[in-house]
Amino acid sequence: MVIVMTFRELRCKEVINCIDGVKLGYVTDLEFCKENGQIEALLVPEPGGCFGCFINKVLRIPYCNVVRIGPDVIVVKHQPPPSPKRKNR
Repeated sequence: MVIVMTFRELRCKEVINCIDGVKLGYVTDLEFCKENGQIEALLVPEPGGCFGCFINKVLRIPYCNVVRIGPDVIVVKHQPPPSPKRKNR
């Protein structure tokens, strides 16, 4: 059974990381393969700046890491990169 979904419907679903339960945000763009037109990745902006109003970075979540697309959320398996270590003074 093939389920058809528009990009508008996909953008309304919140992306949740199943590894730590963190809400990552909403899909703002998709990355496609030029050769076959398949979705390569979901692009989710990371809020930052003053009160989360400005976008500093974009999370690139490979489509193979999408666990499930449900009626309200997209569950992904996203391993965030390790945070940089601070030097003690």
